[in-house]
Amino acid sequence: MSRTTIGIGVASLFLLAACGAPTAGPTPTYTSVPEKPAAPVELNVLDVAGNLQLTQGMIDEFVAANPDVVGKVNYTKATAPDMPGKLKAEQSAGRSQTHLVLTGTDGLAAVVGQGLAARLLPDQEARFPGLRDNYLPPAAAMQDLAQGQGIAVTYYPAGPLLEYDPAKVPSPPKTADGLLAWAKANPGKFQYAVPANSGPGRTFLMGLPYILGDKDPKDPENGWEKTWAYLAELGRYVDHYPSGTTETMKNLANGTANVVATTTGWDINPRVLGTVPETMKVTTLEGFTWVTDAHYAVVPKGVSQDVMAANLALIKWMLDPQQQAKAYDKGYFYPGPAVKGVTLDMAPEESRDALAKFGRPEYDALIENHPKETSLPAEAQVKAFQKWEREIGSGKTGK
Repeated sequence: MSRTTIGIGVASLFLLAACGAPTAGPTPTYTSVPEKPAAPVELNVLDVAGNLQLTQGMIDEFVAANPDVVGKVNYTKATAPDMPGKLKAEQSAGRSQTHLVLTGTDGLAAVVGQGLAARLLPDQEARFPGLRDNYLPPAAAMQDLAQGQGIAVTYYPAGPLLEYDPAKVPSPPKTADGLLAWAKANPGKFQYAVPANSGPGRTFLMGLPYILGDKDPKDPENGWEKTWAYLAELGRYVDHYPSGTTETMKNLANGTANVVATTTGWDINPRVLGTVPETMKVTTLEGFTWVTDAHYAVVPKGVSQDVMAANLALIKWMLDPQQQAKAYDKGYFYPGPAVKGVTLDMAPEESRDALAKFGRPEYDALIENHPKETSLPAEAQVKAFQKWEREIGSGKTGK
């Protein structure tokens, strides 16, 4: 959750115009972007993170309130591995048809690593006065991961959490050793999805070093000795690693799995939607630290000055507290807002009703009382995913 979907061939992911019309020619520099476009632009927005569930209402309201800035928005969705190749092809041809990308940390890592995004900060920081100070502190830390090439628009503490069926697991594991023992006693009944393709899978992977007390939780190559040994042992009792989180949730619902890795949003939202029974419960493991997550607005290189002007105005609008309240959604990225001063009572009635029924009162205390650490930086995520695929997931994915 980042509910991004990044393909199993994750290694290849990282090796690899204005007014609605393609723009040819050299990449513009963005040192003197106008306050607003000369004429309303048509924005092509690509979502590779499921972010529109949180932000489309913000964008649509911006268009309605600012017809002189944006005349129309075209929304498309894709998987994260498709995005960098698409942007690279457009930029190589001098035709930047994608104007704004909404992405999680995986897609962000790709555009940063391949140099596909326009630098927004510090170049455009005058458009976002007090940006860092306005963020919740953990969201500000997530903003730092963008290296100036994206702006965080939503945030949540994520996990790792375990979701389980209390009818089949009356005493859920409370420690890492307990989970291992439970998985051994119940082979095939614990699941987490391919980390590079799943927010909960990725959060489980990045959260274990804190739970296990590894040497350096930020260094998957040299600091995760306990984590890799633990995952290898746990893998003996895992039949296969689903390609995405949705499959694990369906398996929890139908009894194929009884315990799965989850996050706050993946716990709440599937129960709101009825994908997972309302009766499912969650727990944490001893030593638990929140691994935080965020979604970002990224502007691809090559868009025109007018499109850049429209993007900057839109992103600023999305960070307004009244707009941020829409990010509560139906628990999809719970809580969701990235900036300070946004409370549930500010959210739409539909959000308040969904969270009143399906939210978990214990989350507020867990968020308040447990430490928070950012997701791995881009380069480290790539290394972690590659090592997991080589040493843990090999032969047990894509089934």
